[in-house]
Amino acid sequence: MSNKRCYVEVDLSVIRENARILSASLGPGQEMMAVVKADAYGHGAVPVSLALKEEGVRHFAVSNIREAMELREAGIDGQVLILGYTPACEADKLKSYDITQALISEEHAQGFKGTGIKAQFAIDTGMNRIGLDGDDPAHCEAVIRSYRDEVQLTGLFTHLCTADDPSSDDFTEEQMARFEAVCERVSDLDLPYLHCLNSAGGLYHNAYGKLVRFGIVLYGLKPDRANVLPDGLKPAMTWKSLISMVKTVHPGESISYGRTFTAEHEMRVATVPVGYADGYRRDMSNQGSVWIRGKEARILGRVCMDQFMCDVTDIPEASFEDEVILMDQHYNADTIAALCRTIGYEIACDISKRTERVYIHGNNGKAEKF
Repeated sequence: MSNKRCYVEVDLSVIRENARILSASLGPGQEMMAVVKADAYGHGAVPVSLALKEEGVRHFAVSNIREAMELREAGIDGQVLILGYTPACEADKLKSYDITQALISEEHAQGFKGTGIKAQFAIDTGMNRIGLDGDDPAHCEAVIRSYRDEVQLTGLFTHLCTADDPSSDDFTEEQMARFEAVCERVSDLDLPYLHCLNSAGGLYHNAYGKLVRFGIVLYGLKPDRANVLPDGLKPAMTWKSLISMVKTVHPGESISYGRTFTAEHEMRVATVPVGYADGYRRDMSNQGSVWIRGKEARILGRVCMDQFMCDVTDIPEASFEDEVILMDQHYNADTIAALCRTIGYEIACDISKRTERVYIHGNNGKAEKF
């Protein structure tokens, strides 16, 4: 039994195998861009990126300059692309760290004129979040060409907002067509990196461009809970805690804040020292489960900031400091997300920094911290 109150095991061998499976699915001339923003969706950007580097991945995408610098300082080479906003005052850092910056609008791009940074223009093809307006490809072309001598322009990209929904395939096709129209107008610039496929796009669509940005599926989770993942993709994260106390609760007694659960019969109840401050969702109150000694234990009452209670009446062997499985490959972030009426992305990303990450490498028994 571990002496840790609450921790996540991330199996890097699973992530590496997921990367191999996804790489094998790519078309001729395509390469993977590993999306490791948000601390690799809660899995740990540095250890995950180092593992993927060993698998030959040479393109990485992040959200902001701090995430990008962290990768460089950890020894990640190749392309590191910031997908979101960075203020122009950070141009010197972008250059010194050899980071590629997304130019998300004409106004944003103006601040980087003459800086010579590596950059890619975002093209808005229907999500209405960032990018030059793809409904006006002639204007996109004019803007892109005007920056040939102002920055080191390495590519163009867009984002597909409904690629995970088969009922919206027509809209996805329209997005890809808008993007291709812009790319074709500047094809003489020979920009090396044109990309529009995210995780769902890469799995379910074929499109123009060299890079496929795999994010959530790298971690064995679904873009949408209705999606079916390719055989072999597995979640890499197991979340563990322990029993800090076992007590007897008598008929008529209530449990936790608000007294939302009242015992109808005598029960054995275990306290687990994990709560929403660790990222364990309050939505799991009175509906989630954990696993103790291989058996399901239902959550009783409200999840607190630092603790919750569960029913071990039918697990008579459950005792102080027994291991508690909060999440694993079967009862995973997608499973919990369905109970919480959200998405697996949010469950994984919300596991807080006070929940320690421990990295393992398959069955070799090696564990390490970063």
